Amino acid sequence: MQTAWMRRVLVVEDNPAMRALLCDMLAHRGFDVTGAAGAGEAVAAFTRTDPDVLLTDIDLGSRPSGVELAVMLTGLAPHLAVVFLSSFPGAAAGGPAAAVFLSKLEVDSAETVVRAVETALAGVTPPAGPAETRRSPLAPLTRRQLEVLSFVARGWTNAQIARHRGTSTRAVEKTVSRIFERLGLGSDPSTNARVRATALYVAEHGALP
Repeated sequence: MQTAWMRRVLVVEDNPAMRALLCDMLAHRGFDVTGAAGAGEAVAAFTRTDPDVLLTDIDLGSRPSGVELAVMLTGLAPHLAVVFLSSFPGAAAGGPAAAVFLSKLEVDSAETVVRAVETALAGVTPPAGPAETRRSPLAPLTRRQLEVLSFVARGWTNAQIARHRGTSTRAVEKTVSRIFERLGLGSDPSTNARVRATALYVAEHGALP
């Protein structure tokens, strides 16, 4: 007997009740659903579950926003379909071009939510054939910088890293700044470079304890 392919949806919503509602609606329609309260949880869940669709609120209560999260994750997985959730359509500006907008006023209808997800899936071309050999995005980093980035990916502050390494906080700040520059993350003030660097590290090495 053939097993049906379950499409995986990552739901990112900082409101617990709204997140539970969305997850429940999609799960009852046959989707494999994972919920996350914010960008940090979403990055870990993204690496763990390899979702087909990101359904995210635009305002997650803190940076990075849902738009920034979508740009980050589609950069790592171009096949990822995106649905933005908000009360304000204009808030999705700057997100992936193929993203679908879903008004919070329409979330009470499971049909509308599922239709938005299906529309997003229909607009994304899945990756074809075996993946090409690619250069790691972390290749520009030295071994020392990779070690420091591993601590950043664990959520450590610069002061915690300095204590662990027996150096000054200022020295760690300089190292972290150079890491961001080498990864091309230091020039855009609208992007949370620490979160993006963590996403790159986790995508290469998996979720950290």
